[in-house]
Amino acid sequence: MKTLLNIIWIIFGGLLMSLILFVLGIIFSITIIGLPIGLQLFKLSKLVLTPFGKNLNLGFDKHPLINIIWAILFGWELMIFCISIAAIYAITIIGIPFGIAWIKIGILTLCPFGSEVN
Repeated sequence: MKTLLNIIWIIFGGLLMSLILFVLGIIFSITIIGLPIGLQLFKLSKLVLTPFGKNLNLGFDKHPLINIIWAILFGWELMIFCISIAAIYAITIIGIPFGIAWIKIGILTLCPFGSEVN
């Protein structure tokens, strides 16, 4: 079932969002200062490509200061975007699994440093 959901996810926007995050990760990785942000964008791109069947282990306590800085600068905007998309998907019964996946992605966008995607 997760394979079918991942295929539908990729067709209806997962691939595009993953490519956008991947390109942003490359842009941030060009500079030494932006490299940590680029690595987190690569991690987020991996989750956005196929979110079904993956577990998210939050590691906020590993890097609390950088996660707070990230949340203030980038994370809250990305989280609001993900929650908005989740609400749109959750309107229908068929879209509820996709809404839950967007919430999982939103949680990772809020504190990506130290978190792991399995």
